[in-house]
Amino acid sequence: MSKNSRHIILNLVTAFAVTLFFSCGNNTEAIQKFNQRSEGPSAEGEGVLLKYTDSGKVVATLKTPLIIEYGLVDFPYEEFPEGVAVTFIDDNKKENYITSDYAIRYKRTNLIDLRKNVVLITSDSTRLDASQLFWDQKNKWVFTDKPYTIKFPDDSYNNGDLFDSSEDFKNFISLDNQSRMYVSETATEAPNDSIQ
Repeated sequence: MSKNSRHIILNLVTAFAVTLFFSCGNNTEAIQKFNQRSEGPSAEGEGVLLKYTDSGKVVATLKTPLIIEYGLVDFPYEEFPEGVAVTFIDDNKKENYITSDYAIRYKRTNLIDLRKNVVLITSDSTRLDASQLFWDQKNKWVFTDKPYTIKFPDDSYNNGDLFDSSEDFKNFISLDNQSRMYVSETATEAPNDSIQ
């Protein structure tokens, strides 16, 4: 018997038993106790593919083997205990990818906490590897206080212990790092500084 079939049968038996219990008398206290919020999961899904849209356009897809939703707790969140693979599609239809072995999405703040083997690859082939990464979806910002490595398409790199950055890595602040950066020079004519 599959897990889902067992869940359905268990829920039906529970509903039947509760109905019998409450029909035997007028027990207001028991009814209130039954209606109290549960601290456990409110929903689970296996083999999930979610598509996020904005103005009718798909802006992200999320694949996960397992999602557990805690929607009835005081601070609702979704847990991805077996990891996630997310594809983000920007306004120019370029795709960015992120994977991790574990993740939590806090529903009220739209903050995602990615943990264990986090890999982010941008459309220009910039690659970030970290043990933990926070992604603020609302402000389009990523940050971590754990060791990380970023490799840029021109073989530049940055290794450090902490960084804050826009999700496109255009505004980047890092601490206690080592890096190698290449700067391209353009051939421009130097101004004539001679005094006459």
